[in-house]
Amino acid sequence: MRRISSTHLPFFISILLFISSMSYGQTGTIRGFVYDKANGEPVLFTNVYLSGTTYGAATDVNGYYTVTKVPPGNYNLIVSSIEFDTLVTPITVAANEIITKKLYLVKRTVNLKAIDISAEKQEQRSEVKMSVTKITPKELKQLPSVGGEPDLVQYLQVLPGVVFSGDQGGQLYIRGGTPIQNKVLLDGMVIYNPFHSIGLFSVFDTDIIRNADVYAGGFGAEYGGRISSIMDVKTRDGNKKRFAGKISANPFTSKLLLEGPIKKAKVEGGRCFIRDFG
Repeated sequence: MRRISSTHLPFFISILLFISSMSYGQTGTIRGFVYDKANGEPVLFTNVYLSGTTYGAATDVNGYYTVTKVPPGNYNLIVSSIEFDTLVTPITVAANEIITKKLYLVKRTVNLKAIDISAEKQEQRSEVKMSVTKITPKELKQLPSVGGEPDLVQYLQVLPGVVFSGDQGGQLYIRGGTPIQNKVLLDGMVIYNPFHSIGLFSVFDTDIIRNADVYAGGFGAEYGGRISSIMDVKTRDGNKKRFAGKISANPFTSKLLLEGPIKKAKVEGGRCFIRDFG
């Protein structure tokens, strides 16, 4: 068996690195956003993949996806979601090419027959979810609320380890920590004293919330400055297709919501606004 001398070793390493870089440069990347065609809102956590392959990804909270290291060729890019109709788009990937593709999905309408479900009564079981709790506006509206207006603070009160005190306009205690040990973020900005009206309401309007992540059992290094909990609230984009509004009133509050495009929308989308008068 012949051995490679130390003088030839750097040469062989250079050859291997060159071959590796050449093979990496022969692939392409597909990236972009997935939107709801009706209102231009990003579609969260939907699957984007190439048919007949193992290449794919899922969209994040902004509707963004990226599929990397795709060999050159012709593919069918498929976007599948339970809430929307499946979208199939032909796409051609060239070597060392980055393709940016915005995709728009249409809401799925399914008519189901009536089904009767019966079961025996079981003992109540409680499930405790540790670390992060993800909250969406749909979940907020399913919870009975004071005055008929759903609010994030009322949902937080049913989470394990969360206690509200009515003193000083409503204070939040999570797993024994004091209120100053909680960090509340709105689109990355720190919000101070977000709860009021003796803990019945918060400064976050349900109609403008995209999602909220509550970290009550440990959180990543990107969240610093607090030791008890993190509440990371993200707001949704306004309607990019048309102007819309909403008026509501109850014994405690009244509000007016306006949203729509700032200028005439283009094929690939445009800027929009959302304004809440509470």
